This record gives sequence, structure tokens and C-alpha cells, in this order.
Amino acid sequence: MSAVVIVGAQWGDEGKGKVIDFLAQQADMVVRHQGGNNAGHTVVVHDQEFKLHLVPSGILYPNTRCVIANGVVIDPGVLLDELAYLQERGVDVSRLTISSKAHVVMPYHTQLDALNENHRGDRKLGTTLRGIGPAYMDKAARVGIRVADLLYPAELRDRLSRALEEKNRVLTRAYGAKPFSLEELYDRFLAYGQALKPYVADTSIIINEAINRGDRVLFEGAQGTMLDIDHGTYPYVTSSHPSAGGAAIGAGIGPTKIDRVYGVAKAYTTRVGDGPFPTELHDNIGDLIRERGHEYGTTTGRPRRVGWLDAVVLRHSVRINGLSGLALTRLDVLDGLPELKIATAYRDQEMTLPEFPDTAFVLRSVSPVYEVMPGWDTPIGQTRSLRDLPVNAQRYIERIEELVGVPIVLISVGRERASTIVRDELF
Repeated sequence: MSAVVIVGAQWGDEGKGKVIDFLAQQADMVVRHQGGNNAGHTVVVHDQEFKLHLVPSGILYPNTRCVIANGVVIDPGVLLDELAYLQERGVDVSRLTISSKAHVVMPYHTQLDALNENHRGDRKLGTTLRGIGPAYMDKAARVGIRVADLLYPAELRDRLSRALEEKNRVLTRAYGAKPFSLEELYDRFLAYGQALKPYVADTSIIINEAINRGDRVLFEGAQGTMLDIDHGTYPYVTSSHPSAGGAAIGAGIGPTKIDRVYGVAKAYTTRVGDGPFPTELHDNIGDLIRERGHEYGTTTGRPRRVGWLDAVVLRHSVRINGLSGLALTRLDVLDGLPELKIATAYRDQEMTLPEFPDTAFVLRSVSPVYEVMPGWDTPIGQTRSLRDLPVNAQRYIERIEELVGVPIVLISVGRERASTIVRDELF
């Protein structure tokens, strides 16, 4: 296999960073294909923790090329700060390429994000306030600014002046906010363009050439399937496609180039932000899992909402993404719990729903149908093979496979690269 896509199978934050990092040792190229700095990966290498928001996790391997593709929206200031952060820690970032077609997150996007969210009051979406949604809105409205525009002074001035006519009118008249200065933004983003110029190229050509050569190419997205703008818990979703189909469009390759798709899921469930969450825990068990699992957002620091594993969500992800298998992360967080629960279906009044509802308002009214399984007492952090796991941990894994219909091909039992059980060749 040459091209493998890794997706989040829940609401994001599933530990994709570690899985991508683990697989990147076999990859020639890692491609980020959607989202922005509204998400992040935390990777631990030899007790060093790296927090990444835009740069693909493969950058931590010295021979892996990395691409930020056209489907990503880029805040240039954040990206340049991240590159400096990596360089200060001895990471070679010269292997990074950025798509000329990627759209740029502008300061008016972040301000509009905050103003819009505040205006929603009790109906807020729980965005990260990073301007990602407004940037994608401008992309769809065909008024966005792309990375290539930052390299051409006349084009940048023209597009920016036209954008500010509308944005400043909205900011001043609708919100009573201060307008942005054309000259200040022009000078700042022209400088950003010069700083990023060595990295910029048509990445679709580079990615396709790598696949055609037989290179091993790994595609990583941000967030998870349940935040997909079409297939997630709309409207409590992101503004792009974290599902597998988004990889082809977001990277500029044909879908026939993708050989296999793997989903990443925690051994329990979390989500950040507002929206329905059927298995959410509001008790000491939920608090315990949150603290053990360090369940705080990489980007925002917000505490994540925690719940039992939801097999209905995972079946939905298997179908939407065409998953070949699952990587199960943070199994060790469940050490010592006397019993574990898995939601096998939902109940809505007198009806049992085996599949995920297609509307968020129905999801708000459902209650999970749980299957209870015994936990295990033995710590599993040092385990490196499936047969050495406690019997109840093995049964928990087997039951998840039965409920979702695909094999679990990788199991993470700790934060380090080495704390991983591999059951199948993923490349």
C-alpha cells in the first residue's frame, strides 16, 4: 500500500497525533489535508512533549517529508510561531511544503468568530475562536485570500482592499467594532508571505508524484468524523470534512489513489465544545477519566467532556469513512475501574435506535443502551502484546470489534511511541 488515511472516529482528540507519529516512522510523506489551528496533536518523544497545531506530526522524523495541503486554512502568524518553536527544539522544518492554494485565516476572521459566538448567547456552537469557520465561509463565498496571494504584492493589495470593504462595514455597523487598517494588514501579511515563500508550492503535484513513485504517504486530518460538516452532529460541527472523503479533495488526489483508511478511537469517548453527547458522564468516574487521560484541549486548554465508549458513533464512523480498521487509544486510562460500559444502541421513548440519528435535536432526547463489562486491576502500560493484556481487557477489545464490525489493528497503552501494541501491518 502507498496511501493510507487516518481519521478521527469520534469527536476529535482521539490520539491521532500519537498514531500518526507512530506510523510516520514507516512513511515517506505525511500530509495534513483539512482544518486549521483550531485543533492540535500532542506527541511524546523520549519524554519530550511536542504540541502541534498545523505542522504534520511526521516532522519529528528526520527523513519524512511533510505537506500542509490545499484543504487546510492557515493562520500565517501561528504557523511561523510553530516553525520557530520546532526549530528551537532542534527539529528540521526544511522538509515542510505548504500549498499555494490553502486559504489564509485573517485577523478579521478571528474577530468575527468571537463576535458571532458571543452574539449566539445560549445557542453558541463552542468554537475555538480561531477564525476557522469564517475563513472557510470566505473560501466558499469565493472572497478568500490564499497563500499564493501573499507572494504577489499587487494581488494581495487588491484582494485585501475588496475584503475589507465588506468586513469593516460588518464590524462597524453590525457590531460597533473598530475597522481594520488596510495598510497595517497589507504590510503584515506581505511580510508573512516572504517568510513562507521558501515552503510554498503546488502540493497536489508533489503528493501525486510521491504516490505514483510508490512512496508511502500518510494523510492526517484534524478533529473527528462526528464534527464533519455533513456527517457530524450539525450544527455543532467544524467547517470542513474530517472524514476520509475530505482527504482526496483536501490534498488534491483522486479517491482511487487511497489504499486504506483507519479510524482512531479512544477506549472511551470525549468531545470539546457544545452539542449533544449521549454517553457523557457527570460523576466521579468522568472526573477520574478526565484527569487520568489529561483530557484538556491541546489548542484551547478547555476540559474535555468525558463519557463511556459509544459503539453507535463508531459504527457511524465505520460506514461514513469505509474504515479498514480501528486504532484504539488510551486503553490504560481505564485501568482499575471495576466495570466498563459500552453504548450499543440508543433509546428514544419507546424506540430503540441501533444507528446514529441524522439530526442533533433527536440526539438530544436519546438515552444510551449500555452493555456492562468487568474491568481489570492490572496496569497495562508496559504491555506490548495482545496476549499479555488482562483477560478482561482482551474481552473489551473483542467486544468492540464485534459491535463495530472492523478489527482493532493497533492499541495504545500509554503516551510514549513505544507504548503501542500492533496487531496488523498498517502500511
